[in-house]
Amino acid sequence: MTSTLSRAIAGYPNRFDPAVLGDLPAALRETIRRRGEVLGPGYTLIYREPVEFVAGHGAHLIDRDGNDYLDAYNNVPCVGHAHPHVAEAVARQVATVNTNTRYVEEALVAYAERLLATFPEGLSRLSLACSGSEANDLAVRVAKFHTGGTGIIVTRWAYHGITSEVASFSPTLGAGSPLGPDVRVIDPPDPRLAAPGVSLAEHMRAQVRGAIDDLERHGFRVAALITDGAYSSDGIFTDPVGYLPGVVAEVRAAGGVYIADEVQAGFARLGETMWGFDRHGVLPDIVTLGKPMGNGMPISGVVFRPEVSDEFGRTVRYFNTFGGSSIPVAAGAAVLDVFEEENVRQRVLENGTALRKGLEEITKGSAHVAEVRGSGLYVGVEIAEDREPDRARAEDVINDLRERRVLISGTGQAANILKIRPPLAFTAADVTRFLETFAEVAKVRL
Repeated sequence: MTSTLSRAIAGYPNRFDPAVLGDLPAALRETIRRRGEVLGPGYTLIYREPVEFVAGHGAHLIDRDGNDYLDAYNNVPCVGHAHPHVAEAVARQVATVNTNTRYVEEALVAYAERLLATFPEGLSRLSLACSGSEANDLAVRVAKFHTGGTGIIVTRWAYHGITSEVASFSPTLGAGSPLGPDVRVIDPPDPRLAAPGVSLAEHMRAQVRGAIDDLERHGFRVAALITDGAYSSDGIFTDPVGYLPGVVAEVRAAGGVYIADEVQAGFARLGETMWGFDRHGVLPDIVTLGKPMGNGMPISGVVFRPEVSDEFGRTVRYFNTFGGSSIPVAAGAAVLDVFEEENVRQRVLENGTALRKGLEEITKGSAHVAEVRGSGLYVGVEIAEDREPDRARAEDVINDLRERRVLISGTGQAANILKIRPPLAFTAADVTRFLETFAEVAKVRL
């Protein structure tokens, strides 16, 4: 496969270019051709040579020829592909009954109690939906109802979902998906963006204050600040911690609420804590959950402080046909079982530390690596040339790893950050395989 930057679509990292379809193996080419004739607009494939998988286990995916790929990219199967405990729980429930929240379900109540027990005191109401987009849509709807404002503050290249409402405050969707008139963007928590002598906490607080002032100048009252605790689309900025309390204080002083989007950072992804916001010592007003909740089943959640949500519940009719239904809830409960039985958080902490240290050692002194950053099993490697983003080199690394059967992707506004985000089933042996393969690629590309 040839490598040209022109094949990449701006803002969409590591996208397959259909113009090279003729270069692919015949069977793969035919499936992709048929796919293009029946699927609707917006569907994309990744990697210069797309790959088809037919099975998986742990942090491994198996292609049609039986080749084993190390998955260091997919966060939806959080406790591992085809985890037997989750699969058994879902199969048992499918064979029993599937009802919704209009009926009494002891299993639903028990799951809500278990999930809420992982949150700090004060976050004690749970609503269930099917996707992170739905969760963020409901969270913002409640925030606007509670505050009487409509203004939303997000980071500069954030992604929060694809409903019409949520797309209006997801800048990473690009110019074709315009932001709402009452949406303002601020810097992600990158210490390098602060002026000399200005702390990150001061910089971020000033950013939020400026956004609130600009909203008010244009006749909008702030409803919410919403941030992804990993700042994944912005380029992965999990550290340093400590700036968030001041930022939240500014929002609350203006009458708004803080929504912690934990779709990416939650479920111990960042290692030290179950939830990303906990690392900052701040209590959100609303927390949104998604992807990893059901290890692939469509379940998401919104966790509220009751003083924020209860009046909405009394006043506004809300129902979600599949949100909170029996089968996704069985999957969610099984995921919590695995967390308890396999001590997942400790595994993430240990293997994430080893992964990050290994990457720092491999890239030490490289003229093409600006920074290795992240926490737990969410790591970013920033690829740059003379301090400028180097998207072409980043995509070469991503595709060289794919050719060696290791999967990662890219992120950030310039798509020059290597995004390493494996299932939390990633083992010490997986870390070793990843680092050995990465070192081979680094000798050529970095």
